Amino acid sequence: MNAAPDAIPPPATTDEGLLAAGRRALRIEAIAVESLLARLDARFAAACRLCLACAGRIVVTGMGKSGHVGGKIAATLASTGSPSFFLHPAEASHGDLGMITRTDIVLAISNSGETPEVLTLLPHLSRLGVPLIAMTGNPESTLARAAAVGLDISVPEEACPLNLAPTASTTVTLAMGDALAVAVLDARGFTEQDFARSHPGGSLGRRLLLHVEDVMRKGDDVPRTAPDAWLKDGLVEMSRKGLGMTVIVDGTGKGLGVFTDGDLRRILDQPVDVRTTRMAEVMTAPGKSIGPRELAAEAVHLMELHRITALPVIDAEGRVIGALNVHDLLRAGVM
Repeated sequence: MNAAPDAIPPPATTDEGLLAAGRRALRIEAIAVESLLARLDARFAAACRLCLACAGRIVVTGMGKSGHVGGKIAATLASTGSPSFFLHPAEASHGDLGMITRTDIVLAISNSGETPEVLTLLPHLSRLGVPLIAMTGNPESTLARAAAVGLDISVPEEACPLNLAPTASTTVTLAMGDALAVAVLDARGFTEQDFARSHPGGSLGRRLLLHVEDVMRKGDDVPRTAPDAWLKDGLVEMSRKGLGMTVIVDGTGKGLGVFTDGDLRRILDQPVDVRTTRMAEVMTAPGKSIGPRELAAEAVHLMELHRITALPVIDAEGRVIGALNVHDLLRAGVM
């Protein structure tokens, strides 16, 4: 009677086993990305020049996991100054090929370089004379040979212990796409302001596009007090407007100073009568202020630097035209 075969050990489910598996995956992917450095050669520079010379859009295509990564690469290119979109290769054969024009270039991703849905596009691209950049793990593949420029994204092994699931290969593809987008971005002289214009809803867009005048309170919402008004009247104005301060203004509307919650706390230890003390006696002059065309992010900086929570907004002639506090900036998403 034959002896029973040795039992296959179960997958490691201890904390140590799980951590070891995760670390192994990260090591494999880190090594794979590191290996790309040696492949950034004249071919990579040529791919960048094709992108820079493109008068149309950079059309990114790929199937399966390559397609998912391609969608992200297209989004990164588009948000960094290179108009781009993702084209699903299977849909392309059913009408979407019309999305590619003669002024475009195509960036095709296929680890094998033999993906049928991607190869189906090649005759159409040839007829249009559209330049093709290929990202493939097989430099001798059909896709690589058809491309004007081929970028090698091969990996020695996947992070998957079965060496099957696209893991290290997709990470390397994404990294190569990022390298391409960043190199082209740098060559275009793309700035933070350019990036913000593509991301008006993001935090960077709000910081770089929103001005003080966009978020400040105006008109009757701005607390104003005359310099000869009694302190009690100034406190009522502060309470009514809810900004934690009032701006001291003269008869022409010019700012003379401010009185804040902090000023109130400082005078509480002094023999001050709120009914007989003038605002001019207790205000901080001239006080901190900001202009309407300054970035809202600069208001945040001033408040943090001087540990204050509100600012009057003063125009070029010194008139008070608005005010804002930290709550206004928080609501605008600048802080």
